[in-house]
Amino acid sequence: MRKVVFDTAPELTILYQDEYLVAIDKPSGLLVHRSEIDKRETLFAMQLTRDLIGQHVYPVHRLDRPTSGVLLFALSSEVARKMSELFIAGLVSKTYLAVIRGTCPEQLHIDYALKEILDKKSDKKANKDKEPQSAQTSLRRLAQVELPFPSGRYAQTRYSLVELTPHTGRKHQLRRHMAHIRHPIIGDTNHGDGKQNKAAKEHLGLDRLALVAKNVSFPHPISNDIINISADIDPTLTHLFNLFSPDSS
Repeated sequence: MRKVVFDTAPELTILYQDEYLVAIDKPSGLLVHRSEIDKRETLFAMQLTRDLIGQHVYPVHRLDRPTSGVLLFALSSEVARKMSELFIAGLVSKTYLAVIRGTCPEQLHIDYALKEILDKKSDKKANKDKEPQSAQTSLRRLAQVELPFPSGRYAQTRYSLVELTPHTGRKHQLRRHMAHIRHPIIGDTNHGDGKQNKAAKEHLGLDRLALVAKNVSFPHPISNDIINISADIDPTLTHLFNLFSPDSS
């Protein structure tokens, strides 16, 4: 799978906005903010959102670069602090949709500690012997499909469409947990199955990670009203997700 590079600024869709918060539908391949790893990048979700609404924004959570979907920002440092408290208290619910290899269980709770992923440049002085951090993810299978093309040693390819709910926020948690249960996310170049990824690209034209941050729900940090923000399926994943429709052929 290629790394998406934007030559021009992608058009962002605002999913929610009030005087305290704004949420966008982040495209796959767009970094949330500047990174030591990608110094040459010039386009970031933070700056693009700031320019779009004409106001400084403060990140309150992160999405991996290849993941698309709901990305939430605060519009002040005080609201960002309050949102951070909601995350710590476990009051923010995030659900993702993913296409994974094989036929997985209908429901599964994954409780598997993850070693912290350190950046070679910015985390040089960090403790490399730190104990793995607690990590939990709930999985619910929504649909499954068998496709008439080979992937690896199998004559046919089986995928599951799943809803994933992380209960902790470890780096690459969903991707690492799916790899741990041997159902890696299709298109995952870091933790996935290279043969499956190659087959998906050749037969389905999939050139990205099949993971979408579909919904974020939380009590508003000011009004305490329950806020639900949802994203549509990114156009680059539409064909893949449509394979799970009963009417697909």
